[in-house]
Amino acid sequence: MSLIEFKRILRFAAVGLSAAAIHYVSVVILVETLATPPLLANIAGFFISFWMSYFGHRFWTFGDHANMNNSSFLRFFATASLGFGMNELLFYLMLAHTAIPYTIALALAVFTVAMSTYFLSRLWAFRSQTAQHS
Repeated sequence: MSLIEFKRILRFAAVGLSAAAIHYVSVVILVETLATPPLLANIAGFFISFWMSYFGHRFWTFGDHANMNNSSFLRFFATASLGFGMNELLFYLMLAHTAIPYTIALALAVFTVAMSTYFLSRLWAFRSQTAQHS
């Protein structure tokens, strides 16, 4: 693994952990203060954290300062939506079929999807930008 790729993975982890924390805290606040059902709160948490994730990955992780068209946004939205679909399914299955508290199930679901999101972002969503830096 090259030093450039290693640094990119560290930046991805920092942005991803920040977005995951925003997602997680948003869900807990919605459930605990507004009595929002956990699966619905999870959807809101995704949309709240999406923006941190997109801009962090676009401008810091993958260094897309020059490409101002919508293609990377649309590809990243598709990537994030696929990841969120996996997240929501895992979250649902844990809530419906285990006695795990929603806070633990949410943490497991959020972090389980992170690697697939990295590879889809690296190889597809921000593909033209990462090819320039490799």
